[in-house]
Formats: sequence, structure tokens, C-alpha cells
Amino acid sequence: MEKSCCQASGTAPTAHDDPRWRAILWLALLANAAMFALEMVAGLAADSRALQADALDFLGDAANYAISLGVAGLALAWRARAALVKAATMLAFGLWVLSYAVHGLVVGSAPQAQTMGLVGALALAVNLTVALLLFRYRGGDANMRSVWICSRNDAIGNLAVLAAAAGVFGTGRAWPDLLVATLVAGLAIWGSAQVFTQARRELAHG
Repeated sequence: MEKSCCQASGTAPTAHDDPRWRAILWLALLANAAMFALEMVAGLAADSRALQADALDFLGDAANYAISLGVAGLALAWRARAALVKAATMLAFGLWVLSYAVHGLVVGSAPQAQTMGLVGALALAVNLTVALLLFRYRGGDANMRSVWICSRNDAIGNLAVLAAAAGVFGTGRAWPDLLVATLVAGLAIWGSAQVFTQARRELAHG
């Protein structure tokens, strides 16, 4: 079922070596690296766990795009191994963010809704642009699919950050921010499981 709903009809299995796909990855890598720096500074200034978690997600995605560029054009087995590495980093990121959200719940926090909203809107615009550019490549091998899943999860996470900003503004409390940080962690863990499953399947058949 997962394959039928996520694999685009007509997507060429050799699209991983498409120059257009490589160009999109370079654009995504640079955009994610820039957003990591911006969002981390804003997250620390606004005391927002959700923004800081999203910033680290940008950093992880930039690294994943770099890995994808490095193995593009190699044999399927090498691309699948690279996808396993990315699945492990997505899992580690998810677990770290989850623990960080719990820490914020224990020690307390006072996130600034205005900063969360402004930076979250910019992050959403960046991730939606990248996700739309990568949409046609969502049904490729595990390496390509991991790129799509990262971008898709980022856009969903940014919508959640905006919802958290509205929640913090409306309630005057920190729990919406912590809830969204937990959601971002859950998306990373779920995405990791999807990429790991497909990569293992490709290695078994490779």
C-alpha cells in the first residue's frame, strides 16, 4: 500500500541521475543551510523549542541533500546504503528533539509568538518551494524518496510551528510550542522508518 500511494506513475527509475534533480538538490541544500542559521538564532532568541527543533531539521536536511548528491549516479546498493545512513540520522534527530521538548516541559520556557510566526512563515515558504520542486521525484529509490520525505515533513512541521505560534499567542502558555516540537520529532521518527524499510528492501533485492 505504501508503494502504491507514494510512487508516482511514469517516474523514471533512473531519475536519480537527472541533472534537473541534481540542480534542485543544490538549491535545496543552500536554502536549508541558510534557514538553519536563521531559525536557530531566532529560536534561541525567542526561547522556542519548536523553532530550534525545526532549525536542526533544516541542518539535517542540508546534510541529507549533500549525501544524496554524493551518491547520485552510483549503483542502487550504494544509494540504498546512503539512505540507511539518512534514516539513522532522521531517527537520531527525532529522539533528540523529543528529549529536548521533555526538558522544556520540566524546566519551563517562555516562547515569543511573534518571532515564531514570522520565522515559521518564512520557513514554510522555503520548504513548500523545495517540496513542490521535488514532488515529481517522490516515487524513486530509497535515496530519492528520503529527500522527498524530508521536504514533505518539513512543510508539515512548518504548518505546525505556525499553529504553535497562534497557540502561544492565544493562551499565553508554552505548551503549544512544546507540543509542536514533539510533533516534529514524531515526523522525523516516522520518516526514518519509511526510508529504512524501503532501503532494506532494495538491499535485499540488489
